[in-house]
Amino acid sequence: MRPPLFLADLGAKALTTLDAETAHKLTIRMLKAGKGPKVRLKMPGLAISVAGIDFPNPLGLAAGFDKNAEVPTAMLDLGFGFVEVGAVTPKPQPGNPRPRIFRLRDDAAVINRYGFNNDGLEKIATRLKRRRKHGVVGINLGANKDSDDRTEDYVMGVKALAGLVDFYTVNISSPNTPGLRALQDKAALEQLMSRVLKERDKAAAGTPVFLKIAPDLTDEDKADIADAAKALALDGLIISNTTVTRPDSLRSRHIGQAGGLSGRPLFAPSTALLREYYAVLRDIVPLIGVGGIFSARDAYEKILNGAALVQLYTAMVYEGPGLPARILKDLPTFMKADGFTTISEAVGASHR
Repeated sequence: MRPPLFLADLGAKALTTLDAETAHKLTIRMLKAGKGPKVRLKMPGLAISVAGIDFPNPLGLAAGFDKNAEVPTAMLDLGFGFVEVGAVTPKPQPGNPRPRIFRLRDDAAVINRYGFNNDGLEKIATRLKRRRKHGVVGINLGANKDSDDRTEDYVMGVKALAGLVDFYTVNISSPNTPGLRALQDKAALEQLMSRVLKERDKAAAGTPVFLKIAPDLTDEDKADIADAAKALALDGLIISNTTVTRPDSLRSRHIGQAGGLSGRPLFAPSTALLREYYAVLRDIVPLIGVGGIFSARDAYEKILNGAALVQLYTAMVYEGPGLPARILKDLPTFMKADGFTTISEAVGASHR
């Protein structure tokens, strides 16, 4: 029997008394056992088509929660319009030593340095093959830490998962794999994405390819990525991954830990970056807004600034599994106040 949302939220809050990684593993185990709530929401005004995919609503689960594609259906049952699993690398890898995830409670944030720990392509492909086709599920692709050819790692992911996912995300922006962010440089990025798109066209024609970028970019980096996105006709940019910066506002005791910072402190910089990219790429490349979303107001702010879709993860650590349903129920209130009947009408409205 599935628990009501309020009980599930209480259970999630209780898990925060445990070590963060232990709590996450227990959550995955409970979801696999069918212990997660099931939300039934039909809100046609929130449906939106992006990159040729029809999404029932614009709210997605970001990569990192379901690293090994164990519970995509259970997460869709919470109300998410889509779920991104992974990151997956060709070979299994354990990631960085523990402890590698830290809650910054006073800041409603998390620092992680997981390092692409995952079961590898073979096992994750098998799970996706066995999955009952239900909802929109994408895969976040990464590269092995010890790889001699990281570009080939992404190409292998596209080939191995062809027909098993609704979209691919090329993740070159994790701060926890040394040297990975160098793939955001112009020449490396163009070579990488050209090879990935060529393999996509051969193995999984029509499947969208998104690129996930870092928030910590120079102006030159931003321009190079925008140029590449237009030249290569990418299907979308995900803005953004975690940040390696540490705002002066942070108060929690773990602020000195290495890794990527996510949660509330990421909202402002990631939204500013989103706004910058929309000004350049509107009507050319769709944008997916990620970073610091804790409420319908936050999600709506991303949409107004140019996000056709939004994703969250960290907020569920603090707000529980009832958060997606609360956001979706509240979004129409903001839309109505601005005179919008569909969510697509609100995309980029703050630029008009």
